[in-house]
Amino acid sequence: MNPTSPFDAERALSLARETLTIEADALLALRGQIDGAFVQAMQAMLDTRHRVIVMGMGKSGHVGRKIAATLASTGTPAFFVHPGEASHGDLGMVTPGDVVIAISNSGESDELNAILPPMRRLGITLVAMTGRPDSSLARHADFVLNTAVQKEACPLNLAPTASTIAQMAMGDALAVALLDARGFREHDFARSHPGGALGRKLLMHVRDLMRGGEQVPRVPADASFSATMREMTSKGLGATAVVDGDKVLGIFTDGDLRRMIETGADLRAMKAHQVMHPHPKLVRDDALAVEAADLMEQHRITSVLVVDAAGHLVGALNTNDLLRAKVI
Repeated sequence: MNPTSPFDAERALSLARETLTIEADALLALRGQIDGAFVQAMQAMLDTRHRVIVMGMGKSGHVGRKIAATLASTGTPAFFVHPGEASHGDLGMVTPGDVVIAISNSGESDELNAILPPMRRLGITLVAMTGRPDSSLARHADFVLNTAVQKEACPLNLAPTASTIAQMAMGDALAVALLDARGFREHDFARSHPGGALGRKLLMHVRDLMRGGEQVPRVPADASFSATMREMTSKGLGATAVVDGDKVLGIFTDGDLRRMIETGADLRAMKAHQVMHPHPKLVRDDALAVEAADLMEQHRITSVLVVDAAGHLVGALNTNDLLRAKVI
């Protein structure tokens, strides 16, 4: 290694492009290596009432952690166990009936191969993900997923590059095929990703975000105009419901006020039922928050009243509430 060598920008660009070409070719070749063993391994993971354990050393271990995380988030209970730690007690995390995905490009990882016999005695199903179908790991396995690559993208053909891309892609292929076979859908994904954007959209309901109780602006139909304005101002929603008990008769908004002022009407002499907009847009409290967002966008309104299944006013929601919750 010579740190004083001048930087060659053209060579760097050439190597970068060649890396991507080699790795892309490796992925295309991988398509032809998926065979009946893939389906059998998949069936084992579908059939087990236990967990999928992913193992790997070094770079294969990093890939294994990602594969386990992807499986777990798409409906297949899975976690990663480090082979080195497994031989010092963590093998207790593996139980009879588990499916173990063991990842090693060479198939000769000492730490991994050392725990294969005791794992087999437990009665696990072993899936080998290796670049050498004739390796020690492959000989111990029930099913072999061939992730062999023609060469690494590393100019020295040493650093795991194309081989780890192939492992990652094979793991993704398993996860995608499994989620489809399980009938895993958006709502299932949202339940395992409650903090993500999809989780917020598919799990958060109007009742979770709405203003309720005393925060909901409301006036009776015969309320004076001044009382109506005080209610709007005090609740800070830019609107108030006009009600008969808990039944919504209409809504009066800042926009309604501006339009009535333009007409020159004597608002001070009017009652709430005279200035309200009848038959306002309503949303149920058990609706998804994203449905309320769609309703407001469709009708170009910034606030919506919330009712329960019986049609009683129970809350109010505006775009700021949705923005704070990152629904929109």
